[in-house]
Amino acid sequence: MKADQSSGRREFLSTSAKVAAACTLFGTVSGIASAQNQPTMSSDITRITDSHYYLDDVLLETGFNFRDTTVIGTKTALQTVEIDQGKIVAILPNKQHANHQLNAYNAQGKLMLPAFRDMHIHLDKTFYGGPWQAPQSREGKTIMDMITLEQKLLPELQPFTEERANALITLIQSHGSTIARSHCNIEPVSGLKNLETLQKVLNEHQQDLTCEIVAFPQHGLLLSKSEPLMREAMQAGAHYVGGLDPTNVDGAMEKSLDTMFQIALDYNKGVDIHLHETSPAGFAAIEYMIKTVNENPSLRGKVTISHAFALATLSPEQAEKTARQLAEQQITIASTVPIGTLHMPLKILNNNGVFVMTGTDSVIDHWSPFGLGDMLEKANLYAQLYTRPDELALSRALAIATGNILPLDTKGQQIWPTKGDDASFVLVDASCSAEAVARISPRHASFHKGKLAYGTMQKSIA
Repeated sequence: MKADQSSGRREFLSTSAKVAAACTLFGTVSGIASAQNQPTMSSDITRITDSHYYLDDVLLETGFNFRDTTVIGTKTALQTVEIDQGKIVAILPNKQHANHQLNAYNAQGKLMLPAFRDMHIHLDKTFYGGPWQAPQSREGKTIMDMITLEQKLLPELQPFTEERANALITLIQSHGSTIARSHCNIEPVSGLKNLETLQKVLNEHQQDLTCEIVAFPQHGLLLSKSEPLMREAMQAGAHYVGGLDPTNVDGAMEKSLDTMFQIALDYNKGVDIHLHETSPAGFAAIEYMIKTVNENPSLRGKVTISHAFALATLSPEQAEKTARQLAEQQITIASTVPIGTLHMPLKILNNNGVFVMTGTDSVIDHWSPFGLGDMLEKANLYAQLYTRPDELALSRALAIATGNILPLDTKGQQIWPTKGDDASFVLVDASCSAEAVARISPRHASFHKGKLAYGTMQKSIA
């Protein structure tokens, strides 16, 4: 394909992706298989206190329909899921209850999918939950200008941190995410205040959300002399050491990355760095991180590069080589699935065994107003930009939203849910994964380890 044609296709996909995302705001409706012979049900309830119960009329994917070797549809069946102590303990024929003393709730024929994971969000600084406020114009502004602006804004935002973090959590749970990773500002303006408040909020949500915290030196690890604060954050319970553009912000790539990795090694923590740089320095930083993890095997499986925009500057051959190196060192990529002219090699990364996850980033703040907090929307964008619109490809695209957990493998064998899995899932108004991804189908309820995190259920009455 010629370069101008490829560019035009990306612009078309970007436009259509935005339209599809907008559909979520209007509650796109999709047809689903309805449950037959439903019992009379009670009024809506918003809390399930039972530790052991049945969930009836759950629509589960059971296999693919094939024409020769081509997947042309998805098989489903209504079944009962037994949940005990936050785990799935049995998948049963629909409404077959061995223990009639247990309460039963009704999923009303909604499709059960693995819980979504918002693996890059900033819960500690947001306009969300407050009055509408568009970001200031960034025309002609550098990242240093944005850091200066943020230093002014942070004290104004801090009185609302708790209230707005709770609002963001409710938002992502309403879209099916009950697992998250939040970056939290650690720098001289905030000190540890944001971390302390975020930990308080997350402690209150421990029954309905699992969330890791990244200590994020937003104003530059070296530039803002934040190393002592970062070390305090590790001692205070942050899970990951963050970082930011080691060349453009810190002005010393190797020293910045070495400092970040040394903190992680000293406290046995993971690493999750924001890397926006698209210059050759950005790719040099990726190569340096691969080298560092190779030299420190204890870091394997514990390093995430967020954004990693430099990968979009590589040729397909360079991207393949780098993907293999990232996979070998078990380095994860967290991408927001950007739309527009920046085309990330996410499919190449996936095909070479790199764990690619996604997240909201900003919902609405001084950086961006466009985040919806919806990982199914991210799966939809991934499908539009990187795959083909067929049943199999659409079903596979769901993986970016679920941490690579899918109901069916590529041969159509049911691999989720199984006995012993966490009872963390989302009930979706769709007939199958492919439809859910393509239509960004409405969410009905979100569960986290057996607890109803968002939505309403009805108690089955025989």
